[in-house]
Amino acid sequence: MSIHDGHRKRTKQEFLLRPDSFPDHRLLEVYLYFANPRGDTNPLAHELMDRFGSISGVLDALPEELMKVPGVGEQTVCLLKAGKELAGRYLTSRTSMEDIVTSTRSVYPLLRPYFFGARNERVAVLCLDAKNRVLGIRPIGEGCVNTAEVTVRKVVEAALSLNASQGILAHNHVSELALPSEADKATTRRLWRVLRDVGVLLADHVIFSDDDMVSMRDSGVRFEER
Repeated sequence: MSIHDGHRKRTKQEFLLRPDSFPDHRLLEVYLYFANPRGDTNPLAHELMDRFGSISGVLDALPEELMKVPGVGEQTVCLLKAGKELAGRYLTSRTSMEDIVTSTRSVYPLLRPYFFGARNERVAVLCLDAKNRVLGIRPIGEGCVNTAEVTVRKVVEAALSLNASQGILAHNHVSELALPSEADKATTRRLWRVLRDVGVLLADHVIFSDDDMVSMRDSGVRFEER
């Protein structure tokens, strides 16, 4: 029996009783138990937090950067990356396709999971019927929204496959503010025209950056041709 077994048992019991009370480093300590079944994971949790600054920093860190931390091996890296993937899929699975979009605010919780922890720019489209009911959300792919020719075609295909009356385009800025660039605006207007020609309204284009979201419509950007 490890000398740490008693401490681990008490910590697990405390966590199950009051998970919200655990500071980030203690939560990480408990999580690392499953990569290191015998050793003391408290120092490693502190080292990871100190080096990467936060839970999100640890989970977003590249595998090769994580492995530079003494005590971190392939098993620990795999556990951390699986945890991040599980968290993203958890958020996605809680998105109900019975939701109704009533405002820009109601779009945020529907689309936010698709950009959770993204290191690259991603594109997705939220498809709606004529009564603003959610028909589905389709990831379009990764890459720069304003240079990917395939984006327009895939958005149209997604909207038509769900028999959508409306669509809301979404993409993220990885290292910038959630503000539309001129290229974003040009691509949006082009997509508005293409969707109009097949009977689908591009209702909005929203941009995510970290926990922020900006609506082009609410920002006064005109999609329609003047």
